[in-house]
Amino acid sequence: MDAWSALMEQAQNAVKLGDYVIFDSEFLQLGEGKIKARALDDRFGCAVLLELLKDDSEYDFTCAFLVQEEVGTRGAKAAAYAINPDIAIVFEATTAADTPLSCAEKKVCELGAGAVIPFMDNATIYDKELYDLAFSVANQSNILCQTKTSVAGGNDAGAISQARGGVRTISISLPCRYIHSACCVADEDDMFAVLSLARKFLTKVFNI
Repeated sequence: MDAWSALMEQAQNAVKLGDYVIFDSEFLQLGEGKIKARALDDRFGCAVLLELLKDDSEYDFTCAFLVQEEVGTRGAKAAAYAINPDIAIVFEATTAADTPLSCAEKKVCELGAGAVIPFMDNATIYDKELYDLAFSVANQSNILCQTKTSVAGGNDAGAISQARGGVRTISISLPCRYIHSACCVADEDDMFAVLSLARKFLTKVFNI
């Protein structure tokens, strides 16, 4: 029996079809303010929502912790229909690919350059007024902010923006290397930039 067959047999003895499994990858702080963890997309978005819920906001807003984005944005479809929001803000992580062997057009965004606000991706054309407002808020508050330099990827916004009669939607994302892996890498300053922008943006978006 070769090594691969032995590994397959070992796995089949431990789990059966339909079982849930995860990669055993621990959180780790790296040099120069980086962290490594599994599945930052979209656990980071959940972390942002939890922090926003702790705030004493003067406005009412609804937080939805969505599921099954990667297999058809199924949770987003159900939640957007049930909530029927006026405006939706999607918090998540997005591919950085700013590694030494990546060609320039594939980098999309980069670690250390702040929160990512895309104008468009493979699933959504984002609301222009919300896009401009986010950059305005970031500039006024000295929060590092960047856009995606390529139309790539997609997230729950694709389903939310098309719910019912359509929803004005924006995404505020964390740049992340090795996304969808057991060893995602992100920058702590970018994390705080996303959270700071989220808080500032919420105070402005209700006045549109």
